[in-house]
Amino acid sequence: MRGSILCFGLGLLAKVAEASEYGTFLNPANNASMKFRYWLPDASVDIETVQSDIEAAGALGAGAVELLPLYNYGGSLVGPPDGADWATYGFGTPAFRRVFKASLQAAKKAGIRMDFALGANQGQGVPAEITNPGLHWDLAPYHIEVPENGTYSGQIPGWGTGELVALVSARVVSSSQIETPASSTFSTPAQNATQLVLHGDTLIEHTDKVNDDGRVSVSLKNGTSHASKYTRSNSRHFLFAYYQYQDLAKNLDIESNTTGTIFDNGSYTVDHYSARGAETTKEFWENHILNDTDTRSLLAEVGTYGWEDSLEIKSNISWSPSLPERFQKMHGYRLQRYLPLLMYGNNNPGVQTSYPGSIKGVLENQHHGNGFVNDFRAALAQGYGDYLSTLTTWLEGMGLGYSAQISYNLPIDMETNIDKVTAPECESLAFNDNIDGYRQFSGPANVAQKSVISNEMGADMNKALRLPISELLSQISKAFVGGVNQVVLHGQTFTGDYYETTWPGYLAFFLLFSESYMNKQPAWKLGMPDAISYINRNQFVLHQGQPRTDVAFYTKVSYTDPQLSTLYTDDDLVRNGYTYSYLNPNNLNSSRAYVSDGLLAPESPAYQALVLTTSENITLEAVSKIRQFADAGLMIIFDGGLPGYYASGNGSEKSTVNAALKSLQGSKNVHTAQKGQLAAKLKELDIRPRVEVSTFKNATWYPVLRSDESTDYVFLFSEGSASSGHVLVNSTKTPYILNSWTGERAAILNYQVQGQSTKITLSLAADETVVLAFSNDWESEVATPSSHAVRVPSNLIGYNFTSSRELDVHVTAEPLSIGQSLRFSNGKTYNISGSTSSPSFSLGGWKLVAEHWEAPKNMSDATIIAEKHNTTHHLDFLISWLDIPGLHNASGIGNYSTQFSWPPTASADATPIQGAYISLPQISHGLKLFINGHPVQNLNFAKPMVDIGPFLRNGSNSVVAVVPTLMWNYISSIYQDIEISGSKPMLTTLPDKVDTGLIGEVRVIPYTVHHISL
Repeated sequence: MRGSILCFGLGLLAKVAEASEYGTFLNPANNASMKFRYWLPDASVDIETVQSDIEAAGALGAGAVELLPLYNYGGSLVGPPDGADWATYGFGTPAFRRVFKASLQAAKKAGIRMDFALGANQGQGVPAEITNPGLHWDLAPYHIEVPENGTYSGQIPGWGTGELVALVSARVVSSSQIETPASSTFSTPAQNATQLVLHGDTLIEHTDKVNDDGRVSVSLKNGTSHASKYTRSNSRHFLFAYYQYQDLAKNLDIESNTTGTIFDNGSYTVDHYSARGAETTKEFWENHILNDTDTRSLLAEVGTYGWEDSLEIKSNISWSPSLPERFQKMHGYRLQRYLPLLMYGNNNPGVQTSYPGSIKGVLENQHHGNGFVNDFRAALAQGYGDYLSTLTTWLEGMGLGYSAQISYNLPIDMETNIDKVTAPECESLAFNDNIDGYRQFSGPANVAQKSVISNEMGADMNKALRLPISELLSQISKAFVGGVNQVVLHGQTFTGDYYETTWPGYLAFFLLFSESYMNKQPAWKLGMPDAISYINRNQFVLHQGQPRTDVAFYTKVSYTDPQLSTLYTDDDLVRNGYTYSYLNPNNLNSSRAYVSDGLLAPESPAYQALVLTTSENITLEAVSKIRQFADAGLMIIFDGGLPGYYASGNGSEKSTVNAALKSLQGSKNVHTAQKGQLAAKLKELDIRPRVEVSTFKNATWYPVLRSDESTDYVFLFSEGSASSGHVLVNSTKTPYILNSWTGERAAILNYQVQGQSTKITLSLAADETVVLAFSNDWESEVATPSSHAVRVPSNLIGYNFTSSRELDVHVTAEPLSIGQSLRFSNGKTYNISGSTSSPSFSLGGWKLVAEHWEAPKNMSDATIIAEKHNTTHHLDFLISWLDIPGLHNASGIGNYSTQFSWPPTASADATPIQGAYISLPQISHGLKLFINGHPVQNLNFAKPMVDIGPFLRNGSNSVVAVVPTLMWNYISSIYQDIEISGSKPMLTTLPDKVDTGLIGEVRVIPYTVHHISL
């Protein structure tokens, strides 16, 4: 098998030395732990409450908070409430500096880290003088139809809008109406636009003919225009004028006029397509925040990343004054002539979904002018890369780092600039829990060997106060198997009083998006701590060594759709356990993207093959690079045939690219697979998945493999229904299982060594994750047997290695098939088929004491956690609170209790019963279990079954399950009484209440113990 998981390069060896910085699996360090995004309403709030909130996040297990001065989401949804004073409490003011420093002090006291937004709201700008050249620029398009005689004399359209960039004429071949669909996300209606089909040879620039007063005289039907041969009797000519100007767009649209300083008029968005915009942000911080030596010192101690959110910058056409010169240097021709092709779809495809432009210019030939659009977006991407690199250099120079949601909503290729920041970040809202989408992001980051791939997690529409923790964990698991290893929960909210805000307090985004994690949520201290510990331990694993990914897909797009779609739509790779991610031509040109021993990027992620699909388009440069890879020994596979041509300029390279592709197709190490048969072709070439999976039910198992110098880690997520199957891992080291819920590590009892691989059989619940580790260095830390089982009977429910040669196995009363036995690799066989014990039984007769959490009588006091009172309910069956009289509109904590007699009655000749497991329904939002008053270890939310043998006693035994419920079921009943920052919540339709509480069956499963000497 090619590409063993044991292969790694010098870059990985350097990373091994840093392993200790992540703590241990049991107790991960801060930089391997999840974070809360913390929403600060503004700098007028009570500082002690802010500090208390930050310390509370640390007490729950968070490794950091990300301080985001929200300022009512920049005022984009509603204006500021009465009493708010931006000029006094705005970003960068003395009041803000006090809160900022106090937050750093609180993080230090709590022993955690702090990230910080580089500006108010989304972090995309700062207060500034309106003449600052680093502020946001726009390009305004205007047009006018030329009279039928082809002559225009007069002032050009739009004169006075800004600095003239270009005046271009073109002949219109035809026109039509196009419709942009409505956007449900932004509640914008469908819009009509006009598409003009232009003759490419008639695009003529007249900029130098425009007088100082904006007047021009042009004739488009004579020889001077070089257009006479294109004249038709029904021809229509247009003049297009383009003006660059600073639109003074704001990331915080609040105005006041009280101080006469830059803090009067909100915060201005900076130019994101040049280094100059980054310099404006840098200068503001140096002059207004970092001029305090104590703040600098605290940042050095507890600061981690300066950070920027999704890019919500509106414009006509994305622009920077540096673009024409940049474009000329990149492509060798002038941009100005082709501006009529750039008026549509080059603003913000994320937040201007329904407003891409009113005029769409396309050519009747040359791929409709796509090559010119592609070149423009490439220039935008390069300018954005300069912006990112400037901020990264500055922050890293202070011992910090820069984290940003790369190109999110910009009309450029996302993958191009992922390597430009310290910790690239994506967002679950746009990625829609799409594992393939995450792989598009993680591939470039892994090749660049970014130790952190971050994700803004849990921003779900209409899920505020109603997002079960189990659903959140499922979303996180999908991000993890897509390549993410750092979660920033969206988000923690300020718990004190704020202007015109009632209980339960300042709910960010006016309940449009989840979540507002705070002490008023019943799960805050009962559910969240267990979930956070679980997240942290998985993140610890996903920080170890470097990723090992089987296959790279080539991809190239002009711009990345903000709602990332699946690129590889066949399921054959996933069904077989092949891991893959995506790289674009820029990534292939990375210094780390070389081939050694048949592996691409051998340090990380060590791809075994590069695949090109027919749905992708390719450049000549990329074909040349891929040929180099093939010549160096990398397997190249065309999936379904040859890719298309990625146009540049006038598309003149198309025939050259096609010829190069056909030549490549016939080269050594280059193969073609039929559509849907890629996995079969890989196996034919002896390229097997490093973690091969096989499942026996309707579920999909997604593995992630990471390797360091001594240990191989496999993180496995099961999507779908409960399932059984096996994994075949390319390692013969001793296998261990790591419990992310408890932090325990244990040797695996049952596995088979097959050549250079290890086969492990597993049964996984829906949405369950498992962590496996393979190491020969853990014997001194974890009881490791001298021999392992190669076959186990079906009634073996659990086991415990007491030493390297001693084993206790737990056996239930389940009937055995004939001939089942416990067989070990040393040849020993134990027949335990005659063992019997009492069958499992269900618990009933439940008493539920429901602790109701409700609003205080004084709704204006948001500091109160809740007014609480109890009601008692007797249940024959464990059903949802929605179905229990008196609890339909209730939220709070359920204390469930019952009893059972122990030991159960057994026949006289039966083996004495020595213990039991308890099996509970899947946990939705948290659960703490007590047996006879003894707390039981943290339970696996997906499969909550645990050994309670040590806690049992003869006679009556008590079972208590303490369960938090979702806050929404109560909040929806008082929705009309809630006010947030001077506004009512903004849900137009109230979402349904959610089933909550302990729902389902609880069973006790007795077992007997068999002691085995190996």
